[in-house]
Amino acid sequence: MMKIGVLAVQGAFIEHEKMLEKLGCETIELRKKDDIAGLDGLVLPGGESTVQGKLLRELGMFGPLKKLIDEGLPVLGTCAGLILLSGDLCNDEARHLQTLPVTVQRNAYGRQLGSFRTVADFGELKSVEMTFIRAPVIVNAGKGVKILSTVDEKIVAVEYENQIGISFHPELGDDTRVLEYFVGKCRI
Repeated sequence: MMKIGVLAVQGAFIEHEKMLEKLGCETIELRKKDDIAGLDGLVLPGGESTVQGKLLRELGMFGPLKKLIDEGLPVLGTCAGLILLSGDLCNDEARHLQTLPVTVQRNAYGRQLGSFRTVADFGELKSVEMTFIRAPVIVNAGKGVKILSTVDEKIVAVEYENQIGISFHPELGDDTRVLEYFVGKCRI
């Protein structure tokens, strides 16, 4: 059975776990360094990126996770997870894993009241349900980064080598296709 680690220090990790388990994956909550062994994939969920980045360092997981991503472990960064992966932030001095060559703008759609749902294409997938909650957007995609989705002419999903970064929450709703796409990358 495929083993997907879900960062579980803060944020929407339980929702990701439930969706991945529906897809037949075993999920492991990553709460400390020892939880990281033997993963087939990694999910960095939505939540508060500053808190998650701080806890990754304090709990000794930052270096080991960065090494695994650099070595090719498939990773899905959702909302705050996208921020953790991003190489640069245009409206914040914080930097985290910096493995994904994109520039991200935090809270690009505003505060909680700016949250919304829409439907858009995601790569080859048509009419994917997308939920945005205080979502970031990708303002610049570096060399080799494939744009998977845009909403209102803003980049909201990218893929680079083993990494998928998305602004929306695929774990909220009934459409499992984005998570299926990620799980497919873990099987390669």
